Amino acid sequence: MNTYKTAEIAKIIGIHPNTVRLYEQLGLIPIADRRENGYRIFTDFHIEQLRLARAALKVEILQNGLRKKAMNIIKVSATGDFDKAITLTNDYLSQLQHEKDNAEEAIKIVEELLNGKSKSNELMLKRKEVSEYLDITMDTLRNWELNGLLKVKRKSNGYRVYSEEDIRRLKIIRALRCANYSLSSILRMLNALSANPNIDIKDVIGMPEESEDIITACDKLLNSLSDATENALFIKGTLENMKKIF
Repeated sequence: MNTYKTAEIAKIIGIHPNTVRLYEQLGLIPIADRRENGYRIFTDFHIEQLRLARAALKVEILQNGLRKKAMNIIKVSATGDFDKAITLTNDYLSQLQHEKDNAEEAIKIVEELLNGKSKSNELMLKRKEVSEYLDITMDTLRNWELNGLLKVKRKSNGYRVYSEEDIRRLKIIRALRCANYSLSSILRMLNALSANPNIDIKDVIGMPEESEDIITACDKLLNSLSDATENALFIKGTLENMKKIF
């Protein structure tokens, strides 16, 4: 089996030598043997492990422990237990599909809520009543309001009152949040809908404003999940190949 120095393996993968050492510390690659002079000796196994790690960490998917699961796959593979790593990858792929289904379903729910919206405005609820009606905590309602997702009118006595329009908007927000869309992407979508009710929701919720400097994975949720699935399939194929070679 070929052997490599830290700088050599870093050049092959296209990363900094310090990243190689970090991955070793994190358990993403096996601990390298050392020569008498103290220099680390890496092998072809390390190269494949580094490729796996780069693929697993390429997309910043944070919701529902997905990133932790991806890390665990690589750590298990580093021990040489490829069968377990492949099983974990299959579970990871299943969850990615589940998250994607949730994200797409949330869009459908939003479309249904918008298409079936009533012009009636008879319903008037207080915050506690809304919390119980929608099964949302009062702290969550406050957070959504503070983030500009909803502006609630007040009575003359200062109490907030939620209309049917507010309830419908909250149902939209709830559906999207359950699917892990970020608050900023939901706000962007709601603002776009206010300007043009006929927009394509799937497009606008994943299309950040030019003025936004930081774009989280949730702002491009469907694209991120698709990219993560592609990377996971690469990981699975690599693991199956490593099982044959190592």
